[in-house]
Amino acid sequence: MMERKERALIIGVNVNNDPHFEESIKELKNLALACDLEPVGEVLQNLPKVHTGHYVGSGKLEEISRCIDSEEIDVVVFEDELTPSQMRNLGKLLSVEILDRTRLILEIFARRSKTREAKLQVEVANLKYILPRLRDSNQNFNRQRGGGLKNRGAGETKLELDRRKLEIKISEMEKELKSIALNREVRRKRRQQSGVPLVALVGYTNAGKSTLMNAMIKKYHDVEDKLVFEKDMLFATLETAVRHIQFGDGKRILLSDTVGFIHKLPHHLVRAFHSTLEEVKEADLLLHVVDCSNPNYEKHLAVTHATLDMLGATHIDQLIVYNKIDVLNDDITLPHGNDHVSVSAKKDVGFSQLIALMMQQLFKANHECQLLIPHEKSQLISDLKVDGTLLDIVYVEKGALVTAELSKHAIERYQAFIHQT
Repeated sequence: MMERKERALIIGVNVNNDPHFEESIKELKNLALACDLEPVGEVLQNLPKVHTGHYVGSGKLEEISRCIDSEEIDVVVFEDELTPSQMRNLGKLLSVEILDRTRLILEIFARRSKTREAKLQVEVANLKYILPRLRDSNQNFNRQRGGGLKNRGAGETKLELDRRKLEIKISEMEKELKSIALNREVRRKRRQQSGVPLVALVGYTNAGKSTLMNAMIKKYHDVEDKLVFEKDMLFATLETAVRHIQFGDGKRILLSDTVGFIHKLPHHLVRAFHSTLEEVKEADLLLHVVDCSNPNYEKHLAVTHATLDMLGATHIDQLIVYNKIDVLNDDITLPHGNDHVSVSAKKDVGFSQLIALMMQQLFKANHECQLLIPHEKSQLISDLKVDGTLLDIVYVEKGALVTAELSKHAIERYQAFIHQT
């Protein structure tokens, strides 16, 4: 027998007739589904601004209460992040669990986290969300104690103790995260020294980044154990995955899959995942994956650009990859050019053009040169295959005369072997 899902009521305020409000509510329902909730109704209101005390007006509060009873609601889910006072006031009036958009996203991240780092990052974000709301968690304690100065002091003392415990816990976890980040920085520098360019997949959640990554792995490696997790749901990927991709001409890249972005991504979460997202800042090229079948794809583009700006990554070259063209309406025309390409990662369409544009962007600064590798240093030929593209090898009396295409950094490393004609 299937377990009954918790029934959710979606609550939203459309401030000043926001044209993206309908899409935002639809996205909130998908977030609820991703959290194993069943959205069974909605209460929406148009206002010039949200109600400071209860988020919605008094009339809508009564409507929400009636819906909770008539629809057997277990959870009410609010479109925006509620202030501590709004959460407190609503908790006094509503008899069910209250979640806001931020809490819902944090819950999804907590469920999907697999690695120690991701779990720590989510927990730090969660505790920073809870910290200003601690007073509400102590309400039961205060009610049991009753009124009066003496009792109030006892409640405040417990509140301060709880706050201090949380702050200490956050500090300890952030120290551990810094240690993990330092280890990753060592690996990152090692990769940079190899001269192999790093390409990072970025974009809105569920745009198809992991599907695109797996399509490349299958096309050029056919190694099943290197595939990353992919699923048609929000935030399927939380951990950064890096894979080597070697193309037919010998050129190699490192391809990195990253956590997806979303409208109103909680700021605590962005800060907590900042060290993981450093991978984006260190990339040589960003593949900005867009689900062009979504009618709001231009809004998704803008959200990703804004998040990249927040991360300080807007200076990195981008290639816009319009994905899911196999389900695109015929009346939609997409941009084309040196920094735009249309593909279907699922149907293996448009890959030749995507790879050509990637190569053009990544290796435009490479130079063809000749190197004379002495016989006693022949192991360097293997290194050259890793660091660049070997075009020709001719064995002469003094060693191997190698023609290779190398990046500026690689040429500097092999400067002593450059053959002067």
